[in-house]
Amino acid sequence: MKTGFDEAGDAGETPIEQLTGIAARRRDLARDEEVAVRRARNAGLSWAEIGLLLGVTKQAMHKKYRKVG
Repeated sequence: MKTGFDEAGDAGETPIEQLTGIAARRRDLARDEEVAVRRARNAGLSWAEIGLLLGVTKQAMHKKYRKVG
């Protein structure tokens, strides 16, 4: 019986390896975004400007990063 845990995908990775890699990339991306938002705020960009650049509302940016400043 196949479970899918041992089957390699297109990249030669098992589903577990693929999901683990995706989780790691999400963490890296979240960290990179927070650093970029902090730098943008320190440079004087508004929440609306940052949100526009990231494709979200200023309210979403402020809610997520209000501790950044």
